[in-house]
Amino acid sequence: MKPDMRVDLGGLKLKNPVMTASGTFGYGLEFGYYMDISKLGAVIVKGLSLKPREGNPPPRTVETPCGMLNSIGLQNVGVDEFIKEKLPPLMKLKATVIANIFGETISEYEEVARRLDCAEGVSAIEINISCPNVKKGGILFGTDPREAGRVVKAVRGATKLHIMTKLSPNVTDIKAMVRAVEEAGTDSVSLINTITGMAIDVEKRRPVLATVTGGLSGPAIRPIAVRMVWEARSVSRVPLIGIGGIVTAADALQFMIAGAAAVQVGTVNFLDPGSSGRVIEGIEDYMKRHGIRSVKNIVGRMRPD
Repeated sequence: MKPDMRVDLGGLKLKNPVMTASGTFGYGLEFGYYMDISKLGAVIVKGLSLKPREGNPPPRTVETPCGMLNSIGLQNVGVDEFIKEKLPPLMKLKATVIANIFGETISEYEEVARRLDCAEGVSAIEINISCPNVKKGGILFGTDPREAGRVVKAVRGATKLHIMTKLSPNVTDIKAMVRAVEEAGTDSVSLINTITGMAIDVEKRRPVLATVTGGLSGPAIRPIAVRMVWEARSVSRVPLIGIGGIVTAADALQFMIAGAAAVQVGTVNFLDPGSSGRVIEGIEDYMKRHGIRSVKNIVGRMRPD
């Protein structure tokens, strides 16, 4: 019998648990040459803001051991251009689309969500709260439970779509962040976003990135991400989505066994554009080998010592 790969993330129903992480898959259209994106659980497009954004000056990426640092600066075409130009061809490709959003004020988050709420073809919204609140002196929304909750509550009031909140790992207590966004109305939680890092050119004695620091992603952060999913599972009442250094099906399964109902494949897309499809196939093969009928029977099934 063919394993049942379907997942239900608090009302958001996907054909399988494998999504592509925002910022690593463009708007999805760029990868249509390499794979059938309709076979993915979902395509999470790069972060969308209220107005178009040019991003940071180069250099803004650098390879690191087992990963990469990036400081792209959330470059994007803006929500209106996305709805007009990017969304229609995604619908033709029959992709399940999740829009990642961000803002520098709560009102910006709210307005972007409101515009997407009316857009045909968007299945859910993922909120990137790893952004500075310009009205609060630049404090990151994602490092303050109260501010994170305010963002989610505002977005919840602006849309009927499923809300997924993406948490930052740059906090002392991930459980407090999970509780805050749940109480504010999120339908699911994705974790983790990148870890703040830095690289130095020793010959020039200067930072490699123009912005000095950037976000570390890739296999180097996977053990941290798996641990945070496991911690979040102990307090979360909503589905979790695991992110961080997934390259193979075995990597994805670590997150699922730790408690994630689904996963997002990110940095490896730059190296192997078809990797997400192979992760799906690998999970299905694992289920066949272990006699597991439904993928939900993997979630949180870590055996005691």
